[in-house]
Amino acid sequence: MTNISRRSFLATAACAAAASRLGAQAPAATMVSLTAAPTGPHMPADFIGLSYEVQQLVNPSFFSAANAGLIGNFKALSEHGVLRLGGNTSEFAYWRPTPASPEPAHPVTRVVPGQPKPYFYPVTEEAVRNLAEFLQVTGWSCIYGIGMGTNEPQRAAAEAEFAAKTLGERLQYFQIGNEVDLYGGYLRDQQTWSPKTYLDEWLTLARAIADRVPGAKFGLPDIAARMFWLTQVAELWPSIPNPPRLAALSHHYYFGGPPTNPSVTVPNLLGPANAAKVGQNAAIIGAAARKLGVPVRMTEGNTCYGGGKPGLSDAFASALWAADYSMLLASNGYSGINLHGGSGPSVANSVGGALLGDTLLKNQNVTPQQAAQHPHPFYTPIASFDNVFAWEPVAYGLKFAGALSGGMFLAGDLTKQIQASDVDATAYAVKLDGGAVSVLILNKDADKDLSLVLDFGRRGVAQMEALTAPALDSREAHIAPAGQPEKLRAGKLAVSVPRASGLRVTVRA
Repeated sequence: MTNISRRSFLATAACAAAASRLGAQAPAATMVSLTAAPTGPHMPADFIGLSYEVQQLVNPSFFSAANAGLIGNFKALSEHGVLRLGGNTSEFAYWRPTPASPEPAHPVTRVVPGQPKPYFYPVTEEAVRNLAEFLQVTGWSCIYGIGMGTNEPQRAAAEAEFAAKTLGERLQYFQIGNEVDLYGGYLRDQQTWSPKTYLDEWLTLARAIADRVPGAKFGLPDIAARMFWLTQVAELWPSIPNPPRLAALSHHYYFGGPPTNPSVTVPNLLGPANAAKVGQNAAIIGAAARKLGVPVRMTEGNTCYGGGKPGLSDAFASALWAADYSMLLASNGYSGINLHGGSGPSVANSVGGALLGDTLLKNQNVTPQQAAQHPHPFYTPIASFDNVFAWEPVAYGLKFAGALSGGMFLAGDLTKQIQASDVDATAYAVKLDGGAVSVLILNKDADKDLSLVLDFGRRGVAQMEALTAPALDSREAHIAPAGQPEKLRAGKLAVSVPRASGLRVTVRA
């Protein structure tokens, strides 16, 4: 993998240990069968994505063909990724087609702690043109967010028309509104706001856009956390006459928060209870999506809302979480994932003006110089340090899982097969284009190593890569080859996955 980090990789020998052959002294290994047919969900080639605040467009040079550092990071993360623009700040954007266009009158909104302050800013043609060039160079596509909270149909339609014309085939669909289930807290009347009133308002904007952009497609409802909104929107949709074209059912997900919440810990982040809850929600969300006849995409999320928690969101634990969460969604039929990040000021503006993680560091007597070594926001996949872009651990988790993109999941639940090992670990396997079988194993246990015998039921040569770091709280992550390619013996391969690490094994004939 291209070395784009400011940190060096671990020694090759240390990485190789993550997939060493088991010797006679090794503990008993759990057998994992990888012979099932590939009848599970398909993991799209553009599954991996990132999410940014719309306010990032205030700087037209950020998403532009001139930003070589950011472009290199995007291309290394995925050849076919999806950039989602939205976030809380999108509700205070307004379209300014020319420098002489006057700022429109804005509705009065409430100032609520933890919610974005009503700071209004323009989105310009220059920013959208530069965005189009950025997408073209990176090979990525875009989910383009248009605010609903303080917008009006004519402006929304004008912006959408220009964005559609300029982005062209790089535009996947429009997303109107951000975390609409929370509007009652600061943008709408809490007593009357509901999925029904949301849909009525959403339709006004969507139809205005569709009138100007024939064939426009939309995602909805992009909720924060209230799952019942997805079910109710799906139930209400069939009653809508001549509905706009839908492309996706979208929602957000943050493991927990705010950063000051004592339950936001590494053990809780990586524990099986968290994964079980994600799986339960995926079943509810999937049912709503099937009723609408569209795929599901997690369009904004990360480890800890409010900008992330230092020591968790920017540590190796987040890499294991990102890989596991990505694969859990993909195995439940999701079309993709967009982990949130961007610049510190844009995310700080989205959560009330400041990152609570900085308050935590101050309370821990961390000096300003030491605090500057953390990314801002703390959960961002791609951070900027003195104008140099660098991957954070969470990006390595995305990359590690993204290697399975384009594959079809093998039938069955591999995680259940390894539960007998009494190790907190998960496993996923797909059949890739060309016939190779690739299995990803994540040992999230802080104390126990995992010994497995992988039964591929075929001849072949195994190539292995490891996701590693010195410790769960390390401010680094590494992906590197784990040993030399190895022939299977009787279709089997014995491996060891050390505590707090990941292993990917790909077998080709």
